[in-house]
Amino acid sequence: MFWVDAELGSDVYLDGIVTVIDAKYGMQHLTEEKPEGLINEAARQIALADLTIINKTDLVNESELVELRDTVRSINGLVRILETQKSRVDLSQVLDLHSFDINDGVRLAEKLQLVKTSHPHLDKTMLTITFEVPGSLSEDLLNIFIQNLLWEKTFKNKAGLPMTVIRLKGILSIQQKHKKVMLQGVHELYELDETPEFWADHEPRTNRLVFIGRNLDGEILKKEFISAMSNKDCVE
Repeated sequence: MFWVDAELGSDVYLDGIVTVIDAKYGMQHLTEEKPEGLINEAARQIALADLTIINKTDLVNESELVELRDTVRSINGLVRILETQKSRVDLSQVLDLHSFDINDGVRLAEKLQLVKTSHPHLDKTMLTITFEVPGSLSEDLLNIFIQNLLWEKTFKNKAGLPMTVIRLKGILSIQQKHKKVMLQGVHELYELDETPEFWADHEPRTNRLVFIGRNLDGEILKKEFISAMSNKDCVE
């Protein structure tokens, strides 16, 4: 609501998504088996997060904490992790995240460079996929690709299961635009916004995307993306 409602957003805006994890019972929730086709809610909340706070770290040993930390990172390769006791957190680390702010494009571009494709941990269907494609994109073709991915669930992995994207981020080069474009997506909602940053004359144009979700296959996703971007028949 805060993200897409312009009138509401004039007073309140979406700064970021914070997920609090109970260190003692977090793994229990993450390992809870769900009926076929349903996403583990705890894993979904981690997938959506810009920041996770692992609380009550004093109630677990170091090996349990490492396992929980690794599981969080395997689900969401973009998320920042804070570890606390009794919910004591410096508010400067929780507020002013600017996770959906186009003015924070520089930091996002730097962050995306560090993200790596993760390996499934507990819920083998939930992970982070990232890839980079050089050149500039057609905005029309990009919208078609995103809508097929988020709305139509057109793309399937090697097992024939539809890919479900929970969170989507990217810094893109769009044809006829000199500024870098930020892509943000949450479930079926997405936005493309120009950032204040220009592509420098000597800077190679490139597109870096990060997908967090279920049943993702990076090889197939990248292949479908490249194919979609070169499909001139889709442009009216």
